[in-house]
Amino acid sequence: MITFTSDQLHLWIASFLWPLTRILGVIATTPLFGNISIPPRVKIGLGIMLAIIIAPGVPAMPATDPMSLQGLLILVQQFIIGAAMGFTIRVVLAAMEMAGEIIGMTMGLGFATFFDPQTQGRSPAISQFLALLALMIYLASNLHLVVLSVLADSFVSLPISAMPITNQPFMIFMGWGGRIFSAGVQLALPIIAALLITNIALGILTRAAPQLNLFGIGFPVTICVGFVMIGVALPYMATPLERLFYEGFTVMRHITSSSLPPIQ
Repeated sequence: MITFTSDQLHLWIASFLWPLTRILGVIATTPLFGNISIPPRVKIGLGIMLAIIIAPGVPAMPATDPMSLQGLLILVQQFIIGAAMGFTIRVVLAAMEMAGEIIGMTMGLGFATFFDPQTQGRSPAISQFLALLALMIYLASNLHLVVLSVLADSFVSLPISAMPITNQPFMIFMGWGGRIFSAGVQLALPIIAALLITNIALGILTRAAPQLNLFGIGFPVTICVGFVMIGVALPYMATPLERLFYEGFTVMRHITSSSLPPIQ
């Protein structure tokens, strides 16, 4: 007859529940897996499948009742860790969306907005186009599999523990959030420079020929130049985007490991 104690039962539940919580935190926030168009049942099913695969290799966990206050605190801690890891990669797409918003406003298409189901708000058309481009590069480079690999390694570099985590991972995450602005401006800078030169040329032309209607010719010219520059820049965006994604993976590893050297 097979017998087991309540402590063993609690350990079995915790050894599956706590890794599942971290995995669901990553799935809920990371690009592709956390898309709002994916049904919640599919996300939960994927999380359970990954937990069944990863849980046997997770290091020893604290012998704590998962229904106790300390067990619930560990549960919340694991979800926060997983959500921070997922948002780290989401920052890259946010930088791409910001680049599209800057480009759209500069070329005069800031008014062309569409409903974005991911954010439940309205975003410029150029911003959505570049975000979809970044997502395609993300999939074509199999970076979604790299996310799962980093997630599996995080249970070794940052084991599940009853000890509270320090503020160092959160400081790293907040510093990485600033890349939304710097990377967005860097990605949009070549197109902005071309549009600035176009606006300067239109200003000189209007000064030389005051009878020309600046609003009549300037608007279509800047839109055409913007689309031409986007077409010219698209083949060269894959390299900086991949570099930005891998920088995000480095931040993910720093968040889950305090022994790594600081990011330069």
